Amino acid sequence: MRDTAMRDARAFVVSATDVEEFRNLINGEWMQSSSKQPFDNANPADSTDIVGRFQASTAADAGLAVDAASAAFEAWKKTSVSKRAAILNRAADHLEAHADRIAREVTREMGKALNLARDEVLRSAQTLRFYAVEGQSLTGEVFPNDDADMTVYTLREPLGVVSIITPWNFPISIPARKIAPALITGNTVVFKPSSDAPLSGYRLAEALAVAGLPKGVLNFITGKAGEIGAAITEPPVIRAISFTGSTAAGEHICRSVRFTTRTQMELGGKNPLIVMDDADLDQAVDLTVKGGLSLAGQACTGTSRVLVMKQVRAEFTAKLVAKVKALKIGSGLAAGMDMGPLATAKQLETVLRYIAIGRREATLLCGGERLTGAGYDGGYYVSPAIFTDVTQQMTIAREEIFGPVIAIIEVDSYADAIAKANDTEYGLSAAIVTRNPRVMQDFANDIQSGTVKINRTTTGNLINAPFGGLKRSSTSTFRESGRTGLEFYTQIKTVYRGT
Repeated sequence: MRDTAMRDARAFVVSATDVEEFRNLINGEWMQSSSKQPFDNANPADSTDIVGRFQASTAADAGLAVDAASAAFEAWKKTSVSKRAAILNRAADHLEAHADRIAREVTREMGKALNLARDEVLRSAQTLRFYAVEGQSLTGEVFPNDDADMTVYTLREPLGVVSIITPWNFPISIPARKIAPALITGNTVVFKPSSDAPLSGYRLAEALAVAGLPKGVLNFITGKAGEIGAAITEPPVIRAISFTGSTAAGEHICRSVRFTTRTQMELGGKNPLIVMDDADLDQAVDLTVKGGLSLAGQACTGTSRVLVMKQVRAEFTAKLVAKVKALKIGSGLAAGMDMGPLATAKQLETVLRYIAIGRREATLLCGGERLTGAGYDGGYYVSPAIFTDVTQQMTIAREEIFGPVIAIIEVDSYADAIAKANDTEYGLSAAIVTRNPRVMQDFANDIQSGTVKINRTTTGNLINAPFGGLKRSSTSTFRESGRTGLEFYTQIKTVYRGT
């Protein structure tokens, strides 16, 4: 059965251009969209390199995917949790066996360094295994009562059809951390990856199909949000939506769906790193670069504001600029590169626009140029920009840029740093660099952020720990990741049973 699934999942080749065309997975079948107008996915390091061709799906295609998920729900709900877990483990086996190939595809379609791409693929496999275990121990509760002839307990049941909508910056690990808990708890899924990095999502869907997932349980569909977004979020049969992306898009989804549709929105961030006067400045610089530039700034938890005590601002700034100027920028497939391209032409345009704003508002210390010439032409490269003399009112201090742009803001006390760090509409991740244990403890309590890091980068989270933001960074309803990630996909039923 799995051999057949693998054969059916293989993309077919368009001989005229030798570009692979990848199909939607709907009701267990790999099929073309009704539009018959596929779109190309280009390598951001070299836009002439077409990674693949994908289906420009229509609302009708999306409707078929929703119907298939709905039809498959009752049987999947009744499938034993051990069988569901076995499928997740086999899918993890598949990802691990093909990690090198998939990692190269991740790098080709969104630009991150090859080692980071491989780590992401393996992390996705680990996520599937984590939920295969945790899902088998998710139970209800039994409640004591005064009636000896009655037992009161709760059941945790799946919701039904859930829609998973994911971004391009972590194109396989974010889908894995949403889809795995949905499936292990007995839900069926309609999965739409970003149109800017759909191949990674395709590989995850392929792995689950090869693992023996019954038809209709997971439906994979590509296309523009404007064409199919409403069709996979607004139907009454959609019981939940898990979305990671921009705050504007997340708010639009929340406003457009029924109040009975559960939503989980992981959105934007303007994440601060505070550098105290007792900080190890070399460590602070390292954390700034890793948190703000390792993914070309394209992480929702990426460091974008560095609040530095005035006593050490000059020394920290000099060290940071020196390290940033020494970074090697190039294709993620090339060895020794510190930063790759931006993921899309649109993102490059956005970042350059914000850099232009920053030039008018503050002092640009280095970078901020679109890179051209050998190795750069045809790619979406920009040199990382470091701004100083930044104040709270400036655009580059308040708006999410999602690129390699770091704003240095001077502070004169811990209280000033906390006030400025919290003076934002976002609250996703925040970090501090200090040797003072009391400051560490105060920071954990004082900062308005869903993720708090002490002497660590603002980026990264454990598979087994909750993840989510405060304020406009999240709906603040249900957390992703960890055991708590299962709660979003289940509902509680209370049973009173007499003799």
